[in-house]
Amino acid sequence: MSSKPVYSRILLKLSGEALMGDQPFGIDAGVADQLAREVGEIQQLGVETGVVIGGGNLFRGLAASAKGMDRSTADYMGMLATVINSLAVQDALEKLRVPTRVVTAIEMRAVAEPFIRRRAIRHLEKGRVVIFAAGTGNPYFTTDTAAALRAMEMRADVILKGTKVDGIYSADPMIDKSAERYTTISYLQVLERGLKVMDATAISLCMDNKLPIVVYNLRHPGNLRRVVCGEAVGTTVTA
Repeated sequence: MSSKPVYSRILLKLSGEALMGDQPFGIDAGVADQLAREVGEIQQLGVETGVVIGGGNLFRGLAASAKGMDRSTADYMGMLATVINSLAVQDALEKLRVPTRVVTAIEMRAVAEPFIRRRAIRHLEKGRVVIFAAGTGNPYFTTDTAAALRAMEMRADVILKGTKVDGIYSADPMIDKSAERYTTISYLQVLERGLKVMDATAISLCMDNKLPIVVYNLRHPGNLRRVVCGEAVGTTVTA
């Protein structure tokens, strides 16, 4: 197994649900610790790491707006949920002595730094894990879009999307046993086939800027390191 990373700077995108583990809600401390170990491992390889975490384990803006809540209000509540998750992951990382900064698109200086692009890049250069919280700071945009946006701003080499499955399938592999897994797929195919990788805005943004996306199984220990070292894990989305 190659131990040399093929990427020097990555953006790791996690759903809020990834932090739930097998619980129906909230944050599983064991999952946060496992995630922190994986990120710590790639930091030791010298990979600069940015992280964007969703908030779906605590609050879903879209679901709330479907029930009649104002969409903007619901989305701001979702952004605050991502801040809670970011602080949990920061805590898990710092217990392992991995230096970390949470930067947030909505200003709340008591808990995190405001997002300033050049400062965030400096943190990465100094070997700190930077966790980007509160999405883009705007309603109507998902944390997938926030991940694509931050990856461009940080000039990351790749977006790594950690999920519950080991890549992108032609259909939901949990439901359809005959679903086939793609090893590579183009942005256009993802959009045309309506595959649930990231939302269309995020995919379009990556396509316009030729930023590859690797979708891999987060629950398999060591996978993050394997992906970073260029092993054929999961599915790669490119032009």
